Amino acid sequence: MSKLVITQDIEESHLDQIKTIVPNWEIVAGRDPSIWLEHLKDAEVIVGWKKEIAEHCVYADSKLRWLQSWSAGVNSMPLEAMEKKEIFLTSANGVHAYPISETIFALMLGLTRKIHTYVQNQQQKKWHHADMKLEMHEKTIGILGVGHIGKETAKIAKAFGMTVLGVRHSGREEEFVDEMYTTEQLSEVLPRCDYVVVTLPLTNETRHLFGAHEFKQMKSSAFFINIGRGEIVVEEDLIEALRSGEIAGAGLDVFTKEPLDENNPLWEFENVIVTPHTSGSTEHYTKRVMEDIFIPNLKSYAQGGVLPKNVVDYQKGY
Repeated sequence: MSKLVITQDIEESHLDQIKTIVPNWEIVAGRDPSIWLEHLKDAEVIVGWKKEIAEHCVYADSKLRWLQSWSAGVNSMPLEAMEKKEIFLTSANGVHAYPISETIFALMLGLTRKIHTYVQNQQQKKWHHADMKLEMHEKTIGILGVGHIGKETAKIAKAFGMTVLGVRHSGREEEFVDEMYTTEQLSEVLPRCDYVVVTLPLTNETRHLFGAHEFKQMKSSAFFINIGRGEIVVEEDLIEALRSGEIAGAGLDVFTKEPLDENNPLWEFENVIVTPHTSGSTEHYTKRVMEDIFIPNLKSYAQGGVLPKNVVDYQKGY
């Protein structure tokens, strides 16, 4: 009998759908490790990455054939070993488009309209204009990484009448993006942007993609937003760019080290908004992973077909 392990708590309705698709499988589901730990080695399919999976399934003999990640990013997984064992890997790419694009605009609007400054003033009962004068309409936004999140961000940007510049590896055109560039053309994009938004995954190619050279190419009036991965940016160079006034400010949800160290200067800058890697959090997360990705893939898998959604290319890292 095949076994499916789900390392998360899911709705009963989703469990019923799964049982309908694979009625003869043993299904083990629940967030508590005591529920699923002893079943890992015998599982053919696992939903939700946990560090124990590497020990019991990737670096040991196991029946694992397919792993559904609970996150969009897979950079923390032993991809080389998983590829060697020919384990299918699917990501949760796409479930974050709405919440993360909302966070991107919350950060952009917060910095532009000084909402973070006014919140601080409110705590001090301080009535002060704070030299607020900027607006976002008809500005230029550069989106680095035009996947699901980047596309939704571009769509919202058009509602503000913004000029949208996109940067993606392929350079392929995309709806709502006025001009598309490749990563090799980044230097052509940065000097034009009022907002630079990083939505890229972390790969060997994107690690430290953004450093001192890139910050120097930005306008001194531009804001930098990173909701991708902290390691895409050379954090020391970002700190220096903020300290020296090379850029106007930053909205940051991801960092090189998380949680962000309490001694990190990023906490102290008045022109920085810090959020604790929560931009993808949403009330609909489990529903979207199950209904939009895993269940459609499971139907195909059970029928011996290829997985139609979110299969990770081990060579690309996403």
